[in-house]
Amino acid sequence: MLLSRTFRPSEALAPFVRRFYVFEAELPEEMVIEDFLLAETAFVRCLLKGDWKGEVAPGEWSQPGRTLFFGANARPFGVRVQGSFAVAGFAIRPSGWKGLFESSHREFADRLLTLQELWGDIADTMQAGVEQASDDAGKLAAMEGAITERLDAIGTRRTDRQMAKFEVFARTDSGIRVEDAAREVGLSVRQLERRCQYTFGLTPKAILRRSRFLDMATAMRGFSSPSDHDLASLRYFDQSHVAREFRRFTGMTPTEFTNRVTPLQTAGLKLREESRFED
Repeated sequence: MLLSRTFRPSEALAPFVRRFYVFEAELPEEMVIEDFLLAETAFVRCLLKGDWKGEVAPGEWSQPGRTLFFGANARPFGVRVQGSFAVAGFAIRPSGWKGLFESSHREFADRLLTLQELWGDIADTMQAGVEQASDDAGKLAAMEGAITERLDAIGTRRTDRQMAKFEVFARTDSGIRVEDAAREVGLSVRQLERRCQYTFGLTPKAILRRSRFLDMATAMRGFSSPSDHDLASLRYFDQSHVAREFRRFTGMTPTEFTNRVTPLQTAGLKLREESRFED
């Protein structure tokens, strides 16, 4: 069974961090789970236990380190876990990207790196603190300390209020037209495209397309109401369009997705729905 616990960041870090989380699963040591992630934001994971790998190229599985940075996904990112595992981590707000990173998120979309490549010794200190912590509070303190140190190292604590507004559209109104979203946040379409690529890693159209798919997947997994399911279905032109979107974002048909057990991806959908309307 997969157990997940999520935590809101402190007030000081809320503009930069969406959520902290701890995932744990006690499984037979010979059991192998192959699943996929479809992350809307960049996120960090500290691996605490287990044999965990990402599919860095077709058929090529790698665990480059124990403190991992994942860029946001435009396509499914394969993951493989054998036996029991435990991870702690956090999701990064696109609107807070510039406060934590010096390069465009576009460089990291659909990529897996060690956090050390981006944050240096701060990542090592954080991993050690999380591993030494005896409870969730200690893990959170280690992660918050590292994030604060990184914010101080960059030295700007910059956030993007217009991207914060677009984050809300992506979570709660994925059917909005890009032109309308640009007008609502006070940017031209071209400005919105540049800013989204820098902070989200993708174009506004790709972000909303992924959100529409996740709306439908969430409903199919039973985490939203039937009326939400109907609304999600209406966002697609026809059944062939639905099939194309499922193939793009899962590598499966809708029927295969319905019948497939996807514990890691399903846990992410559940967390998404639980926090969708939060600031």
